[in-house]
Amino acid sequence: MDLDLPHLAALAAALGWASGLRLYAVVFLTGAAGYLGWVPLPAGLHLLQTPVVLGASFAMLVLEFFADKIPGFDTVWDTIHTFIRIPAGAALAAGVFGGDHESWGLVAALLGGTLAATSHAAKTTTRAAVNTLPEPFSNIGLSLLGDAAVPGMLWLSWSHPALFFVALAVSIVVALALTIVLFRFLRRLLARIGGRPASEARELTA
Repeated sequence: MDLDLPHLAALAAALGWASGLRLYAVVFLTGAAGYLGWVPLPAGLHLLQTPVVLGASFAMLVLEFFADKIPGFDTVWDTIHTFIRIPAGAALAAGVFGGDHESWGLVAALLGGTLAATSHAAKTTTRAAVNTLPEPFSNIGLSLLGDAAVPGMLWLSWSHPALFFVALAVSIVVALALTIVLFRFLRRLLARIGGRPASEARELTA
């Protein structure tokens, strides 16, 4: 059974959003779902279900799983992947509609890139802020939460598109709030480390 428009829109949004958190998990889980016949992937995503892509994405998924649990290194990993996750999220979202729906594909690409940037920014700032804590458990807990959120949101987009969009709206609001609050916290912390006066540090975060 082919996916209808609400399912396609939800899938495109889910691929974009989740790519900002766990790109390789997104590629592997989507490809595996298509390969096993759980979801009829659109033509533009058939490449994901080939054995070569499945193998490569699984290897990178395992690598990212452990890299994301190491305080400090996870921030380096996220910084590098700023240049990978956002365009990949846009490309995956566009692939949902393929070449037969160019206008929808463009909209999906813009949506996917924006959602990937939003979730990636929230993840990066949150993890950088948590890395200032002396204990590693908060970092690992947040990483495991991200591991669970990606398959959960993908499943919602495939099975319950309406519920997915509700969850997506909530996640966007939370992501924007976290990004703003924690970015200000990090700027204040860097100002203190740099020896700037407290008044100047407050001006930086205003």
